[in-house]
Amino acid sequence: MAALKRFDPFEDLDDMFKGFWLRPVRLDMDMPQQLQIKLDVKSSDGAYTVAAEIPGVKKEDIKVDIDGNRVTISAEVKKESEEKKGEEVIRSERYYGALSRTFTLDAEVDDVKAEAKHADGVLKLTLPKKVAASKKRVSVN
Repeated sequence: MAALKRFDPFEDLDDMFKGFWLRPVRLDMDMPQQLQIKLDVKSSDGAYTVAAEIPGVKKEDIKVDIDGNRVTISAEVKKESEEKKGEEVIRSERYYGALSRTFTLDAEVDDVKAEAKHADGVLKLTLPKKVAASKKRVSVN
């Protein structure tokens, strides 16, 4: 499976303005990249196994929706970081937001038998494949 990289239109601007006294303002793009749901999807004869990496999120804040062969994993993220020097706050960073990742599988999922477990920042899904309805040919009399 090939890795996808998010397009950054400001990536090469630093080289374009090299030598000028004015440098372009660049936002810190590392924060959104850290807050992505990374997936491993494996298929066997009877089920799909999904490992979704969602660090720092409580299991109560994770939601999994199954609609046929489409699976959506969403989570509420709350991160707070504060540095103090004595009683003076030097830096305070907070992030509240929602993450979501939707993917489509080859076969429909039996949502009644699906299982989800969360441990150490990894959500593990076992998604059994729905048994295809058998075809029956009716003879015409």
